[in-house]
Amino acid sequence: MIRRQRLAAGVGALLAALAAGLVFPAGAVADETTASAPKVDLVIDVSGSMRTRDIDGQSRMSAAKQAFNEVLDATPEEVQLGIRTLGATYPGDDRQTGCKDTAQLYKVGPLDRTEAKTAVATLNPTGWTPIGPALLKAAGDLDGGTGSKRIVLISDGEDTCAPLDPCEVAREIAAKGIGLTIDTLGLVPNVKMRRQLSCIAEATGGTYTSVEHSGELADKVNQLVDRAADPVVTPVATDGASSCAKAPTLNSGLYTDREEFGQRRWYRVDVKPGQELRASVSVAADRSMHPDYGVLLRAVTVHGREIVRGEAAGNGRTDVASTGLRYPKADSDDENAPAETVCLAVTNSFSAAPGVKATPGMPLELTVDVVDGPSQADDVASFGLGRGWWLLGLLVLIGFLAGVVWGWLSRWRVAVWRTN
Repeated sequence: MIRRQRLAAGVGALLAALAAGLVFPAGAVADETTASAPKVDLVIDVSGSMRTRDIDGQSRMSAAKQAFNEVLDATPEEVQLGIRTLGATYPGDDRQTGCKDTAQLYKVGPLDRTEAKTAVATLNPTGWTPIGPALLKAAGDLDGGTGSKRIVLISDGEDTCAPLDPCEVAREIAAKGIGLTIDTLGLVPNVKMRRQLSCIAEATGGTYTSVEHSGELADKVNQLVDRAADPVVTPVATDGASSCAKAPTLNSGLYTDREEFGQRRWYRVDVKPGQELRASVSVAADRSMHPDYGVLLRAVTVHGREIVRGEAAGNGRTDVASTGLRYPKADSDDENAPAETVCLAVTNSFSAAPGVKATPGMPLELTVDVVDGPSQADDVASFGLGRGWWLLGLLVLIGFLAGVVWGWLSRWRVAVWRTN
């Protein structure tokens, strides 16, 4: 009897241990999943000017509510979403009180669509426009976790609570290095508001969009929320050199650097026979620039011969110029054939507006990908034609033969005409 009791107790202890071993790891996995979940905080301006009826015949507030309901329906399950207001509760004239008027309408976390829609339905345009304080609070809403963090600010006017400049607040948030991006949307914007919202977005690598129709608002916010759910790739900081000989050697990956006006930055990539180099570069105009500019990406041998290039020009309508190139290295019968060192040179032709500082340089993002190349890859340095030389030769031969035949037919027709 005693042995049976001990056996039963031992089996019970073993089952309990197994249960504990199964339960706790599952909880740990759940915690890790929650910690890495992407977070989005929608910050909505509920100041008095949102009563204006100039978006498709309805008020700006009604258009925003309609857009929010569509966004809440389309938000991916893995995104933790919250809603913060500014200017929603204080209708008075006291500036000090009005500039503290920001509140968390829906806490950042797993989305309950019904609860969030009910909260949005209660919004009523009321008071001031404390964008700076709202951004500071929103950054706190997104604190913690390792997933991507994004603030989407929707406003119809510039901040009314200076000297707490929203641009300086955005720069402070970016300087913390927490990977938080601020995107801004301006409802029926004027020049001053567009300039301020653009500055906020540029400080954190976000985007600015002007909106004048309700459908545009819902589409853009949905795009930004979906973007938060995309896998985040953190670029590796690197320092390009002033010459190829001094340049750092890069492997496949995403890199970030700074490039001053008119400067050339060099990088090195090793390409083995049978591989293809694919590279692209983007240079961001993060300050006031003259409208005409360009970016040039060149692949050059260590001896200075240009292999292939990619270039792009801009006219000031976008704040990023991007270009790319491809270079397939022909395969070799020698298994021990050495890799070729390809030098990548990035040059820009941006020019700053008067009074704009040249330092630090503009943000530069370089993507390098070395993959298995196509079979029998030729040297694309042949003036960009590659195997097109064969086609060009064939066309020349066909043209020559066609000319000979046409000339013979013409002479025959003339001879027949003269005989008749």
